Amino acid sequence: MESDPETLTVVAEQVAVEAAELVLDAYESMLAGERVAVDTKSSETDVVTAVDTASERLVRERLAQRRPGDAVLGEEEGTDGESQRSASGVTWVVDPIDGTVNFLYGLPWFAVSVAAQIDGVSVAGAVVEPVSGRRWTATRGRGAWLDGRALRVSEPASLDVALLATGFAYSSERRERQARFAASILGRVRDLRRQGSAALDLCAVGAGWIDAYAEHGLSRWDWAAGALVASEAGAVVTLPGEAPELGDDAITAAAPSIAAPLREALRECGAGEV
Repeated sequence: MESDPETLTVVAEQVAVEAAELVLDAYESMLAGERVAVDTKSSETDVVTAVDTASERLVRERLAQRRPGDAVLGEEEGTDGESQRSASGVTWVVDPIDGTVNFLYGLPWFAVSVAAQIDGVSVAGAVVEPVSGRRWTATRGRGAWLDGRALRVSEPASLDVALLATGFAYSSERRERQARFAASILGRVRDLRRQGSAALDLCAVGAGWIDAYAEHGLSRWDWAAGALVASEAGAVVTLPGEAPELGDDAITAAAPSIAAPLREALRECGAGEV
């Protein structure tokens, strides 16, 4: 099997599109009144649906057919293929529905996220929105695209006119700390957005729809594909562990023109204590 990033990007997109079709069918059935089985994970607000599970299983099946030597890390079923990882060097990181709460409430801002990583670094990724059909893709060193159109980040003149997106944890205690942080940073930027899908927020940075994004507490499947889209579109991205002054689990993505002042503002507003 070839493991060059362009080949992996094609596989990521094809598999994500197929899973998105499954999710869309379920979403439309739910809107028509069909019940969806729901369970919880870390808290009462951290939900998983039967559709999440079905989507991930479909992705795993398709990857097993196309890339039988690869490992898979998925949100719902953990990791498999560890013994084979050294054979191919590739691990697929899968979020079967990023934005499950939005999905459950009927809000159309959610996506299937599939990324290929080598040595923990994303080299290919696809984020596909079931409702709109939009396809976000990226290949390390070769760019990022929305439905085949090359992406480029925005160029805000200063931090005070920048639109910042963020998100909140499932733990009520941590949400309270995040709310205090959000209230502090709000005075430094144009406005805040909280849309409920980390993958799509990162893609939106890449498209210039928002100028920056910062969040704590994400898992690898939340950002593996979206962060690559943002980075390949020109954003300055810091992954968990790369900016300890902002917190060990902080992730940021920003247009280059505001990346440095944003990082300083996040620090001054207490991001490291969130």
